[in-house]
Amino acid sequence: MKASRRNFIQSLGVGVTGLGMAQQATATTFEPPKSTKPNGDDQILFVGDNIAVSNTEFGKVRGFVLRGITTFLGIPYGADTSGKNRFMPPQKPAPWSDVKPAVWWGNTAPQIMEKRYSNVYASFVDHWNYDDVSEDCLKINVWTPALDTQKRPVMVWLHGGGFVNGNGIEQDGYHGENIARLGNVVFCSLNHRLGSLGYSHLKAAGGHPASGNVGNLDMVAALEWVKNNIANFGGDPTNVTIMGQSGGGSKVTTLMNMPSAKGLFHKAVVLSGGSLAGVNKEYAEKLGLKIMEEAGLKPGEIAKLQQIPWREYIDIADRAVAKMADEAKRLNIQRGGYSPVADGEYLNDGTFFSDANHFSADIPLMICSTFNEQSPSRTDATLESVTLADVKEKIKTRFGDKSGEIVDAYAKTFPKARPIELWTMILSNRKNAVAIADAKTTQKKAPVFLAWFGWQPPLFDNRMRAFHCSDICFWLYNTDLMLTHTGGGKRPRALSEKMSKSLIGFMKTGNPNGGGLPTWKTYSTQNGETMILDDVPALANDPDREARKALA
Repeated sequence: MKASRRNFIQSLGVGVTGLGMAQQATATTFEPPKSTKPNGDDQILFVGDNIAVSNTEFGKVRGFVLRGITTFLGIPYGADTSGKNRFMPPQKPAPWSDVKPAVWWGNTAPQIMEKRYSNVYASFVDHWNYDDVSEDCLKINVWTPALDTQKRPVMVWLHGGGFVNGNGIEQDGYHGENIARLGNVVFCSLNHRLGSLGYSHLKAAGGHPASGNVGNLDMVAALEWVKNNIANFGGDPTNVTIMGQSGGGSKVTTLMNMPSAKGLFHKAVVLSGGSLAGVNKEYAEKLGLKIMEEAGLKPGEIAKLQQIPWREYIDIADRAVAKMADEAKRLNIQRGGYSPVADGEYLNDGTFFSDANHFSADIPLMICSTFNEQSPSRTDATLESVTLADVKEKIKTRFGDKSGEIVDAYAKTFPKARPIELWTMILSNRKNAVAIADAKTTQKKAPVFLAWFGWQPPLFDNRMRAFHCSDICFWLYNTDLMLTHTGGGKRPRALSEKMSKSLIGFMKTGNPNGGGLPTWKTYSTQNGETMILDDVPALANDPDREARKALA
């Protein structure tokens, strides 16, 4: 097959049973808005005293209009989190009387920035965008087709980077201009507290009971801002979708299990991430006490901890994690550190989605992962020639004695796959995505739609594969903006149009059908209905089920 008509999963030797081109769904049809993009050499950027001015509950803001999309960057939704506000639930920003300029990104949340660009290939591929870093980081960005009363569906994007790194615009593919125009929707992205400044659980050390979840409470505050203000930006506060990738996917699933987030969003999308539980409360409390010890402070001296410079505090908190390694092993915690805490008050304890009466039961969920979240050979061509024996040896550090059985199971399921392809698929297995789909399905009140992204970019001598983050720009209609992920042009654009229109349909109705993909059936544990996203999209019934069994 030519690259423009290729389906990667079929090239690996999967049989056609359960993998067929379904008829296009017609239940909901996609009607794109009239184009607001200027023609020819017309002026495309507008900014001025009376251009793009909107009101918020805290004061007026002024943005700009670019290619017909009104844009606001860095609007405060919360107060500075430094000093007395550190480790505390977010506070509202102080009102302002002048018109506040909202034409540049808000500060990135505190995180280690040293050597951020040291890997030149990673910097090239993901085109990282980082700006000033400070604790005054609670800012939101808005892209809208118009400042009117139309009440468009709203998307709130939650960035990746685990719960430790990243920001709302770290990749060009995060931009909301194109999908706002394509779908006549409002797109928002935001920054919030990360790492130890967002998730140090200091309750046992005399701190606020919410301290282990303030980073997530920031997101709740941003969603409250959307509820109270987005109508002034042409959006509908009663139709909000939250969407995140990698760590952002886990932000989505944790928000779906936070009591304070109830009613603030109505649909959810998880890409290459997600979680089914918060951090062990016992571990988090002990880690909080270890932080105090490492800082040379006694329990109760939180005010002193709040005054330590943020960069110094991150180092203290990281040393505490290292000293808690044995305790993490005792509690069967694979990766210790800082992320939302299952305290039973601010974040549900127990397994997520286990309660059929929980508010999350009513929220439709779309889940997607990629074929090759990890691609070891991207910058090392020698790895393209590994053998099956090599692969079995290389995955031992992760899978131990089961490595041989796992490789053989994947080789049987994908008989035409090369060893390097099997290696990446095993490291990138979709066990977590399927587990989340299975758990959400048990609530039986809202549909789940599962996808597997397999589009292979023609870059790095075709060694990039469908890597972690590569699907984001397809969903957000940014394939010609994120050239280092796609190469640009009509081939990725054709798939992106189908995916983004399906996402827009999901935002509007909770059903992705009608956007150009084949009929996308709701997921069931029995059949494992999975939309394969590639040059030739197709619906499959759990094509890697037999291989995944070896991972148990």
